[in-house]
Amino acid sequence: MQKEKTFVMIKPDAVQRGIVGEIISRFEKKGIKIVAMKMLSVDRELAEEHYGIHKGKSFFEPTVEYITSSPVVAFILEGNNVIEMVRTMMGKTDPQKAGLGTIRGDFGQFIGRNIIHGSDGADTAKFEINLWFKPEEISKYCRIDEDWLME
Repeated sequence: MQKEKTFVMIKPDAVQRGIVGEIISRFEKKGIKIVAMKMLSVDRELAEEHYGIHKGKSFFEPTVEYITSSPVVAFILEGNNVIEMVRTMMGKTDPQKAGLGTIRGDFGQFIGRNIIHGSDGADTAKFEINLWFKPEEISKYCRIDEDWLME
């Protein structure tokens, strides 16, 4: 099985509520490796590029306003089948439909404030990683527990 990378963003509502550490802790406890991370205030240009596939939809403008309203924490996770694993851990996009035990199910209430974003596939992950991070911001290292976590 080949390692892959995915992009994850903890959204403004989670930052404002002070639950960033708890969210990151879930990925670390699962054994998923963080290879890049930064907190930043998103400008309109980056927000529009990130959500560009939704341009023209009714929720595009409110989403751009929301994501630029307060800092976010952006990071890259690496591991075997990490895209699917992270999507499962996040839960359904609508927190009211997300199962308990998922990040959105445990912390979110409404779809417009759903705590977290994660790439939905390999192509999206590649696009988002390149949009949010420079190559020199991505670390290459081996975690001490990788031999125990990977087959």
